[in-house]
Amino acid sequence: MSERGLGRSLVPVVLLAAGATVLAGGPAPRREVLVFAAASLSDALREIGTAFERNSGMRVLCSFAGSNDLARQIRAGAPADVFVSASRDRMDELEEAGLLRQSDRFDLLANGLVVIASARVEQVFASPRDLLRVRRIALGDPWAVPAGIYARLWLERAGLWSRLEERVVPTLDVRAALTAVDSGAAEAGIVYRTDARMARNARVVLEVPASEAPPIVYPAAVLLRSSGEGRLFLDHLRSPESRAVFERLGFEVLVER
Repeated sequence: MSERGLGRSLVPVVLLAAGATVLAGGPAPRREVLVFAAASLSDALREIGTAFERNSGMRVLCSFAGSNDLARQIRAGAPADVFVSASRDRMDELEEAGLLRQSDRFDLLANGLVVIASARVEQVFASPRDLLRVRRIALGDPWAVPAGIYARLWLERAGLWSRLEERVVPTLDVRAALTAVDSGAAEAGIVYRTDARMARNARVVLEVPASEAPPIVYPAAVLLRSSGEGRLFLDHLRSPESRAVFERLGFEVLVER
């Protein structure tokens, strides 16, 4: 499985290469599916994509980033086949823009928030108020990145956001927030429960009860521009094999068995 960025010149180059192969009488280009997915899904979808390649013979190309940035790229014409977002709002925006049908989307996963702290931080965290004793708190951009938005809404509900906002170190996505705490650049951070499992030096110091935070749901959809490859991959995300990967990595699978 491959990952790639979507520079302005990449798509024309790919199309020209494919056309040259056909004109030369060589084998037909290998079928591909381009998946745009939230950064927090990178480990799961790398594994799931590899299995799909093995079973289908297709090539899976993945682009991982903050869901807000991926949705913006899709609206701008990026040739994604499948979008798996960490935010229903971002998926709603694409549906309202006529880029996908309601019947072609479903809620795939759920997640939760945790507070993590650098290994060098010795204080005890018993409640969100203990963040008031921290100088730098890393989280995804609280006005754009889903993980950061969820964190901000949790802190607003706790009555702490106005007191903590100046201490926030905004990042491009949730994995960058994890890295900031792991490296010691920030004393604490708020990330998804599944991302905290990837920490090397940081540790979970507080779990956010589901009742205190907004629902964290990952919808998945095939985009209207996609051919049959996108729909096949979307079906694979609902397979027992994919469910086992998601659950092993800490996600709650919402689709029925």
